[in-house]
Amino acid sequence: MHFAFIAYGARQEVERLMRDIESQKFQLKLSKKGEMDKAEWVIGQVRELPFGVKEIIFPKEYLNLVLATMTANTAPNRLSYNRSKAYKLVQTGFRKALGLRKLPKDYDKSVKLLWAIEYVSIIPIGLRDDAQLEEMKSGEYNGWVHEAL
Repeated sequence: MHFAFIAYGARQEVERLMRDIESQKFQLKLSKKGEMDKAEWVIGQVRELPFGVKEIIFPKEYLNLVLATMTANTAPNRLSYNRSKAYKLVQTGFRKALGLRKLPKDYDKSVKLLWAIEYVSIIPIGLRDDAQLEEMKSGEYNGWVHEAL
């Protein structure tokens, strides 16, 4: 799963948030026919997209956690134009240009990740799904299937 956003604020605070995201570990579920599911720890990743857009890459099971954390600080009081037509036009334009879909309206906002986000404002852009499944070709998990991050 990919969550695209624009982060702004003091550079050191934005960089601290990016470091927190990149140091976060997520459990990636692995499955194999006839076997019990297993999980492997993977590290959160941040990609740079055009126009200052950043993208967090994480397993789909963590969608609620990431959305709750990242949308908690959209800071409508910091952006006077946050709800204006210009804001929506920019958000929609980026979403279409980058091939993303809208954020879901209903997700659990009660639990959040411990990322240093309080001094960073976030403009959420959209979501992108990963390829459905990928099979491991070698190593300890040869033949196991997981979400392709």
